[in-house]
Amino acid sequence: MTSAAPYRERFHLTVSSTGRPVIHSWWENDAVARGKFVSWVGEHGTIPGARLTLVDEAEARTPAVWPDTE
Repeated sequence: MTSAAPYRERFHLTVSSTGRPVIHSWWENDAVARGKFVSWVGEHGTIPGARLTLVDEAEARTPAVWPDTE
């Protein structure tokens, strides 16, 4: 992939339980990925030791984490 190519799988959402990945998926669109993040908190937030992380792979940043530990 060249640097000018769009990131088709830019936003990576992971659900972990006690530090181990349980579920993950990718989205191209920020708004869709953030919507999935919110819905996944409701759907998977009761997993023991759950932690959800949304990573923007193109910008190497983490726009959302649940639970927010700060």
